[in-house]
Amino acid sequence: MSNAELNKTLSKLSSLSKCAKENKTFQFESLAHHLNVEFLKDCYNKLDRNKAVGIDEVSWQEYNSNVDENLQKLVQKLKNKSFRPLPAKRVYIPKGNGETRPLGISTIENKIVESGISRILQSIYEMDFLEYSYGFRPNKNTHQALKQIDILL
Repeated sequence: MSNAELNKTLSKLSSLSKCAKENKTFQFESLAHHLNVEFLKDCYNKLDRNKAVGIDEVSWQEYNSNVDENLQKLVQKLKNKSFRPLPAKRVYIPKGNGETRPLGISTIENKIVESGISRILQSIYEMDFLEYSYGFRPNKNTHQALKQIDILL
């Protein structure tokens, strides 16, 4: 993927943000076309390479061995509306008190698509949040929220 292609894709996300910021009542109707090979490759490259594999047992490294063809096929499935996310692999991890808690692990393709959709939606909805909204936002965390409360009190 060339830098020009990626810059074009990221520019589109920036345009979505600008539109959302300037026109609060605008309704976005079609966003799926942003899930193209270049964008999904960027999403893929941002994934943690050492995470556990999903039920398909495909690791980041295995997917990488044929990444361009894999992403072409994934985009084609998305365009054909034939992409069906695989169920999460359920594992149980130990808690400190001797109990366990369930954890769902997505497949690599699920993670790529989830990341892409998340980035598209964030480019729109981040414009609606106030500066002091901290819950489940990129580059925001509970420590920052608590620090802000200390400052205000």
